[in-house]
Amino acid sequence: MTAKFIRFSAIAAALIAAVVLLGLAVGAGWTQAADWQVSHSLAIRVDASDPAFIAFMQGISWIGSGTPRWIIVILLCGLVWHWCGPRCAVALGGASLLSNLASSLLKLGFARARPDLIDHLDHQTSYSYPSGHATSAATVYLLLAWLAPPRWRPYAWTLAATMIILNGFSRIMLGVHWASDIAGGTMLGTAFALLGAWWVARQRADA
Repeated sequence: MTAKFIRFSAIAAALIAAVVLLGLAVGAGWTQAADWQVSHSLAIRVDASDPAFIAFMQGISWIGSGTPRWIIVILLCGLVWHWCGPRCAVALGGASLLSNLASSLLKLGFARARPDLIDHLDHQTSYSYPSGHATSAATVYLLLAWLAPPRWRPYAWTLAATMIILNGFSRIMLGVHWASDIAGGTMLGTAFALLGAWWVARQRADA
């Protein structure tokens, strides 16, 4: 077992443990005051907001949901296959699927209700914690940045930061997630991105 594996797996395990602990804190009501304050400050009031801004945030949220999300994942799998071979594509696709499954199972386990501060500006039927959008954004774009060739890596990291931040803010502003949902989803997605990066790095080390 290499030092890199121990480091990557330890960080991923710590992040997953943090997601569970944060979920327990959420269930105990310890994050309620902070969540309410953030959501009250950021949630979009339709009667006082620019329709173009609302549409922009809905567009960002749409990109990270359902069919659009998986189309992007498939396209990025093709890109990383071109960059570093089929193992990279399997890592990105597998990490995306597994993180989505983990997010769905944790939602059922914690069963947190969605915010009700404003009328939701995006249709949702599932529970709130952790955010599936935040999980997916962190998994897909962080792993893409780790797999990118050196000359493309600065752009990939910029894309990752932009998508993670915009995605998180859009979910809070549209009234469908609390800030702690975004934090939990981002940590969960980062854990799976780390595991995907390690899986690819292990092959390179063995080659």
